[in-house]
Amino acid sequence: MIPEFDKLSSSEMELMLKGPILACILIAGADDHIDNKEIKGSIELAKNKHKDTKGSPLAKFYLMVVEDFEDKLKVVLQSYPVDSTKRNELITHELAGLNELWPKLDSNFASEYYKSLREIALGTAESSGGLLGIKSVGEAEARVVDLPMVKDPTQH
Repeated sequence: MIPEFDKLSSSEMELMLKGPILACILIAGADDHIDNKEIKGSIELAKNKHKDTKGSPLAKFYLMVVEDFEDKLKVVLQSYPVDSTKRNELITHELAGLNELWPKLDSNFASEYYKSLREIALGTAESSGGLLGIKSVGEAEARVVDLPMVKDPTQH
């Protein structure tokens, strides 16, 4: 297990592991439609995050996250309502729960995790191509791409 999770309950660990998937689903579904480009983009992002974090506090974390990422993403997505408004409301509330975990985590790990979530959100938004189809963020994604429900742990 990840040493940084020692102070977390099993449900809190699950939320941490689900965080990148929830960010992907929230951003991909912000425009009422989750397309295959966004799913594929999210999968690639997760794999790249694992490569990018080697030697960082997030290395073990992303090793766990990328394992069967596509299957995990699909299972998590199916557990939420199809209606994007209801789904996004539930995911927003769930992601906001991360704010309560920051004090229980090593500050460096929490900060890296937070930055990583925001990078995943932006990468997912860019993967769908936005309005021009070239790494742009669509209007619906722009409203949530900064994950305003998740507070910067360094600001606590």
